[in-house]
Amino acid sequence: MSRETGIQSRSPTSAEALLSVRDLSTRFFTEEGQVNAVESLSFDVRNNEILGIVGESGSGKSVTALSLIDLVESPGRVTAGEVWYRDADLAEEYRDDDSVAVDGDHVDLRTVSDRVRRGLRGPSFSMIFQDPMSSFNPSLTVGEQIAEAVEVQRRASANPRSTRARTQGYGFGRFVVDTLVPGRGYVTTPSTERAVELLEQVGIPDPTERAEEYPNQFSGGMLQRAMIAQALAGEPDLLIADEPTTALDVTIQAQILNLLRDIQAERGMSIILITHDLGVIARMCDRVCVMYAGEVVERGSLDDIFERPTHPYTQGLLGSIPDVQDPQPRLQPIEGNVPGLLDEEMGNRCYFADRCPKAMDVCLETPPERDARGSSDHAAKCVLTDREYAPAEALPETHFEAAETRGETDE
Repeated sequence: MSRETGIQSRSPTSAEALLSVRDLSTRFFTEEGQVNAVESLSFDVRNNEILGIVGESGSGKSVTALSLIDLVESPGRVTAGEVWYRDADLAEEYRDDDSVAVDGDHVDLRTVSDRVRRGLRGPSFSMIFQDPMSSFNPSLTVGEQIAEAVEVQRRASANPRSTRARTQGYGFGRFVVDTLVPGRGYVTTPSTERAVELLEQVGIPDPTERAEEYPNQFSGGMLQRAMIAQALAGEPDLLIADEPTTALDVTIQAQILNLLRDIQAERGMSIILITHDLGVIARMCDRVCVMYAGEVVERGSLDDIFERPTHPYTQGLLGSIPDVQDPQPRLQPIEGNVPGLLDEEMGNRCYFADRCPKAMDVCLETPPERDARGSSDHAAKCVLTDREYAPAEALPETHFEAAETRGETDE
């Protein structure tokens, strides 16, 4: 089922945007049915900014990250949308190619080949995954693995005058030959030395010695630093950090967040920071997208989200965290759970309506994105953006329970 989002018309690209995502959708085709993990997602990532994506577990944050860099695995697939990336050289390469969409210096990466998209991982996009221990090979030293990442980027960049050479020049076949044929070492000395430099840059003491150690010999915080070093091997324009402080104690969390901010400032890169922690968002981000059930339900500046939240879901998230300045009020958790996102169960309505304390009859229709009070970036998918809550129009508390009992969904 295709969901009509009612999103106000937005141009394909924004001049100041490094990345412009438009109507991106990702589906998983399972035995239980079609799962709409990401639904008509649109947002921009600007130069030299940290964009936060926040929401409960199951809201689609990590799938969004994987969709951007083409890492969604079967049975999942990006089924619709555009991902416009600003790269003047890449745009020039494809400007006369009718099969590739080009808008000024932006290229829609969904229209280039899979091989080109793979080639952009590293020099253009890189990702820090949630669990560093499962992301490193336990049978290779940390230094070897970072050096391999550096080597791949060095070989792919052998001919910097040609974008196609950069993105297509070094394939998997060459990797296999270089790795398996006797006498042809894959990692060169410069790459090994660069790996040590990267470990030093992310604050790992005695980097030369630590590079010879295996992942199990690193603490959680040190291994997260090593993963950041690996992600920086290709000097990317955009770094995607997916829950980078998960399972770390508070002190180590602070160190990792400080490191990311320092790296972002020094290199002038952009970061998409994915987290469920509003404290991390408040500390790190310039702008915020609030996700629920695969959609961005509210977006805006940091002040918009924390001082002028419009969507009841955003208000609920803020009400679920303690206020150190006024610790007396009881926390107000959001009742219920994130929906399972099965297509046949979702219907065309506000997906938060069954958990919303202000749900009205009009919420049984798909809400469009509306401009909200505050900055020019502030918008929300909620009827309360431009009208007051009307108790007389409120849905009965048992509305969704009755619909479930009847085996119905609101179409």
